[in-house]
Amino acid sequence: MTLRIEFTSQAFPTSYTFRCGTLETSWSEILWAAITLGRPSAYHVFRHGPSSFHEAIFRLALIRMAVEQDWSLHLRRTDAFAALDPTEKGMVSYFLGMTLCKLFASRLLATPWLLHLDVFREHLNPAILGRSRPDLVGEDVSGRWHAFESKGRSAAPSQSDKNKAKFQALRLISIGNQNCSMNIGSFAFFNPDVLEFFWKDPDPKTAIPIELPRPDGEWRYYYEPALSLATESSSGPMASEAELADVEISIHPEIWRLLEGGRWSAAREIAKQNREAFRLQGYQADGLKVSPGNSWMKPYEPRGDRWR
Repeated sequence: MTLRIEFTSQAFPTSYTFRCGTLETSWSEILWAAITLGRPSAYHVFRHGPSSFHEAIFRLALIRMAVEQDWSLHLRRTDAFAALDPTEKGMVSYFLGMTLCKLFASRLLATPWLLHLDVFREHLNPAILGRSRPDLVGEDVSGRWHAFESKGRSAAPSQSDKNKAKFQALRLISIGNQNCSMNIGSFAFFNPDVLEFFWKDPDPKTAIPIELPRPDGEWRYYYEPALSLATESSSGPMASEAELADVEISIHPEIWRLLEGGRWSAAREIAKQNREAFRLQGYQADGLKVSPGNSWMKPYEPRGDRWR
């Protein structure tokens, strides 16, 4: 089923023809974007295994609790989201912002692989990263790197919000000695109750630059949640929790073999080389496929400490 997200673009190079309009997407794509955000979390203090499974379930739960499709097939915030306190709304909005940034980067910039800057912490002085920096970095299918500052808001962003996002995105200047092609500030927001998206590629000038190494083992953060969810969904103590999420994860056999061997970077490279063949077989460019169940087409219904 098609879902619709209204968007506005500003200051992109003329080679990109999109300006504003409606992105037609699906629950499958949105949940894929949420699960594959290459981002560490509190669960990673426990390292591998079940921690990645719980991270995947957590991300699905945030999406399920925050938005539901309306009669026009737009995404509308749920009553449960509206009832959250400001701190909780901020956390959920931030995650929605990253999810939509990943979705739009994949669809409109041919950049399906995104990593959070926090995965590079062991390589960089945390004081250099700081709080005023972009959230995500991604490589497009032609090998160009882009930086993204991703934000979420309960209402339309102000000009001050847009300027702050622009400054943060501009701080990242290179990955593996290769300059960033674009430095984009983006927002997911509700207007007034319908989810929309705004992004801008500002002029490249900044101070206190951040330079990152080329990612290698960091691709583990991208693939691990999906691999864990696919592994634990069929059997074991967490099968019932996976069933409640009502999502099926499929991994291309060639990618599955590499992921099970912990060859995260090799899996990413193989997917990049075979992305068109994977798409023809129903997978995303990274070799993953997310199939949501029927419950995702229905209104959100809180049920104690569960969700459906």
